[in-house]
Amino acid sequence: MHEMAIAQGILDIVLAAAAEHDAAVVRRIKLRVGEMTEVEPDALRFCFAALAADTPAAPAELDIEVVPLAGRCQDCQCEFAVARYRFFCPVCGSADVEIISGRELQVEHLEVD
Repeated sequence: MHEMAIAQGILDIVLAAAAEHDAAVVRRIKLRVGEMTEVEPDALRFCFAALAADTPAAPAELDIEVVPLAGRCQDCQCEFAVARYRFFCPVCGSADVEIISGRELQVEHLEVD
């Protein structure tokens, strides 16, 4: 389960930011998680809660935005949603596709007291 390692990384970032800003409690964590990361939001929430217990982030709510997988054809510049990891342009059929979203794994912002 790679969610545990990801949750640990998020917790490390959050606790460092909270300490840097003298925050006593972390209330909300906004995350952007790309579809291609294959992170299961409920598993991530569970792992984060287990790791955050007894830390200033214990009461934090994870607000997870799942970013869809999208590509851009390098031949015709068409931008499109990538379904089932089929990286073929729906306009010209080219396989020369650049991923433009869906790989994100970011802590976007925190709400603290």
